[in-house]
Amino acid sequence: MTRVVVISPPFRSHAAPLSVLGAALRRAGAEVSLACTPAFADLADRSGLGFAELNVTRNANHGIAERTAQDEGESARLREFLAATARGAVPALLTQAGHRRADMLADPDRVLRDLRDLDGRVRPDWYVVDQLSYPVTLALHCLGLAYASFCPGHPSYIPAGPDAYFGLPYAWPTTVRPDAASLDRLREAAAANDTAFTAAFRASVGRHAPQRPVPERAFALCSPHALVFNYPPFPWLPPAPAGPAALYAGHCGPDAAQLSRAWRDVVDRLATGGRPLLLVALGTFLSARHDVLRTAVEGILQHTGASVIVAAGDRAAELGRAPALRDAPAGRLHIAATVPQQALLPLAAAMIHHGGNNSFTECLHAGVPALVLPFSSDQFAIAHDAERAGLGRSLDPNSLDPPTVGAAVRALLTGGRTANDRVRDEVRARGPQWAADELLRRMPVRTSSTP
Repeated sequence: MTRVVVISPPFRSHAAPLSVLGAALRRAGAEVSLACTPAFADLADRSGLGFAELNVTRNANHGIAERTAQDEGESARLREFLAATARGAVPALLTQAGHRRADMLADPDRVLRDLRDLDGRVRPDWYVVDQLSYPVTLALHCLGLAYASFCPGHPSYIPAGPDAYFGLPYAWPTTVRPDAASLDRLREAAAANDTAFTAAFRASVGRHAPQRPVPERAFALCSPHALVFNYPPFPWLPPAPAGPAALYAGHCGPDAAQLSRAWRDVVDRLATGGRPLLLVALGTFLSARHDVLRTAVEGILQHTGASVIVAAGDRAAELGRAPALRDAPAGRLHIAATVPQQALLPLAAAMIHHGGNNSFTECLHAGVPALVLPFSSDQFAIAHDAERAGLGRSLDPNSLDPPTVGAAVRALLTGGRTANDRVRDEVRARGPQWAADELLRRMPVRTSSTP
């Protein structure tokens, strides 16, 4: 039986799709363990996977970023990032670029030691590693261990050309267009990170595995065997890296769970009289931007006839006290810290989200159009793709007003869904089981002579 270890960083938005892929590998006949922090042992148990403790970074997000316990340095960086998102796209991306070394390449020598110990205990045939877990990819490269790469975000996270950089969006939505000087600053910061990370990778290879090939670019280092994209294969995407099999899974979400009785009652109350239901969620980090949540909900309530379910994280009580929302009819608004997003989406007429990869692909799988409000990371590229594919609209979250939100939502509710239906069918034709079958077909089996 093929033995696989799936390695995830300590972020629920990454560990969840990786556990789904792990479960698909298990169904295909592999023995699979999830290696992550103990906070995600529940995902392993729920997916029928073994569990091994492995900490790959100090930064963490266990479901609501502001609620996750971590040291003061990580908490301060989170606060700085959230403040930067309010100043616009480029300030947010520049702040992320400044945090990158501490967030993404902390203590690579310790990770290599821990991974060597894990490999000695478990002896898997191969690994699946999140592409953003750079110290893990570096360690696997140094140790000469077989692995498949899993790209949890936009495919352009892996730069495949000389002018492409991690942290510099390959394209922008129509409503967020930084000026040339701002883009130059961002490009310089991304290029500097590219140089610094590559130097750090090469130094690590020199210390630990001088016999191994020296990486040309750190952010481009990935499996030579197979690369799973949690994304559909839109024809305009940048080229995938040469060498590994590029497997565009479309989505890596589980089958939608049944709603609890309590949530079914919420939906029944909000959908009375055939009223359309809108889902509003900005992800586990950006739910802290309650100002944007408030404007989005005001726009729906004041300028459409739809009802709203909103995920507001630790700001749920604060949002509910906002003057424009506290007197909203109970039949049109429900605010919660977290919501069962995948179970609710098939019942939603549309969604407002931040352009996170999971929210985007979950909407694709459900055939639900979206209004995308991108703040950071790959969200600008995803918003661009959503517009170009005719799957939704995009607005700048920092220049929202209720009438603009209302007009955009009305357009989603009255527009056709031909593109959404077509992409839904394409995405469902692939998915995690297809990706798992392809990996088992393409990945090498460990032999007695393999490290």
